[in-house]
Amino acid sequence: MRSSLPRAALFLLLAGVVVNVGPANASQFERVAPVTHAPTQKECGECHMAFQPGLLPAASWNRVMDGLSDHFGEKASLPADSAAAIRAYLTQNAGGGDGRLIRITEQDWWRRKHRLDPAVWQRKTVGAKSNCEACHRDAGKGLYEDE
Repeated sequence: MRSSLPRAALFLLLAGVVVNVGPANASQFERVAPVTHAPTQKECGECHMAFQPGLLPAASWNRVMDGLSDHFGEKASLPADSAAAIRAYLTQNAGGGDGRLIRITEQDWWRRKHRLDPAVWQRKTVGAKSNCEACHRDAGKGLYEDE
């Protein structure tokens, strides 16, 4: 069957399809919406990078917020109104994953993307699996593409 499109037009059409397929194949967690909620940025960002809501499902964020008295070994107390506002922001903008897990680094998608030598996490420049910015310099902006 012969196309009625001129060869150059067909080439441009196919090139556009190929270019547009690339980003669609990227993991949904390589680009997530940055934190835009000032209370979340302020309160969470005082101790660590304010993780984007899209990195965990709503059930996980609820569990994180319910456990602030032992927040990964630290006491993270917040005034009730601030906690409620942060919880609402996190859960309304949440992503996918296993809601039983509260650590981003335990989510299946994270573990698939980070099959690295365990020595990587011991480097002084990295220090912990949760230090996203050690390897992804634009993590704070929600950009986690492989670098």
